[in-house]
Amino acid sequence: MIHLTGPYLLAAALVGLGAFGITVRRNAVLLLVGVELVLSGGLVLLVATQAAGGDRWAAGSVLPLFVITIAAAEVVVALAVILTAYRHRARIDLAEPSGEAP
Repeated sequence: MIHLTGPYLLAAALVGLGAFGITVRRNAVLLLVGVELVLSGGLVLLVATQAAGGDRWAAGSVLPLFVITIAAAEVVVALAVILTAYRHRARIDLAEPSGEAP
């Protein structure tokens, strides 16, 4: 049986850094990095909790594959949106308004 203190602290640190990055950063790419850190923290927590259990074929061994797949799809869509916004506005700073009426 593994001790869960280390993985829980790692997951908390990843989620904390990600939440800090989401709230502080104005750059769209760095905001995406913060979201990925939060997803990674959740993934570490999921894998550590499954490894502590006795059943090796539980849902904890399959769910990380779904999380990784969803994270990869999210990165592709977010980078496409960021690239389109950069081409349209010539900057990716989220704090500046686009300058156009909706």
